[in-house]
Amino acid sequence: MLSSEFYFNEITSRLSAKPDLDNATKMKAYMKDKFSFYGVPSPIRRQICKEIYAEHGLSEDPVSLAKQLWTTPYREAHYVAQELLLRSKKQWRVELIEDLEWFLTTNSWWDTIDFLASNVVGQYFKKWPEHQEEVILAWNKSPNMWLVRTSIIFQLKYKDEVDTQLLTQCILPHADDTEFFIKKAIGWALRQYSKYNAAWVSTFLAHYTLQPLSIREASKYL
Repeated sequence: MLSSEFYFNEITSRLSAKPDLDNATKMKAYMKDKFSFYGVPSPIRRQICKEIYAEHGLSEDPVSLAKQLWTTPYREAHYVAQELLLRSKKQWRVELIEDLEWFLTTNSWWDTIDFLASNVVGQYFKKWPEHQEEVILAWNKSPNMWLVRTSIIFQLKYKDEVDTQLLTQCILPHADDTEFFIKKAIGWALRQYSKYNAAWVSTFLAHYTLQPLSIREASKYL
């Protein structure tokens, strides 16, 4: 049985074997110099993982492997980790929510937050909806901006199954928030839902006062 350490070494060695310093510099600048990059484009990164998983299967402990990858300084390793979490959905256990909070609050920036929130967290609560309200409302009250953003946007892929009561509960406490990532999250969540229920979003905007950025984002498809 192959260990997480084997997968970690295999993934990181293949990523580091394809450095592109010019691309790495551009990627680092785009992310405000918050992370280091190998400079590996997304299609190549995904192909590397596809080949490894095709040859060896998934790790027996994908969460531990994802954590190992997440603690490296390289952002491509973080992307591999979050994609691995989603790919290993059949292996999820209810306790994963504690790990997800760790991922959301470690090496946080909009790129990983948005993937984790709309894909991994969103899918988690599809599997265990009984835990949704308690966790999401706790995150919504957190001093951590990224947990707040996650609480607002985790339903992005729920289409017409959005829990509008919960969405409202998550938006209103932050309606006056001047933080860009929160204002943007509110507008994004409403804009996405307007594709499936424009009347509800229109009524929401008419009833509540939001920041101008949130209103502009929410109104794009109305």
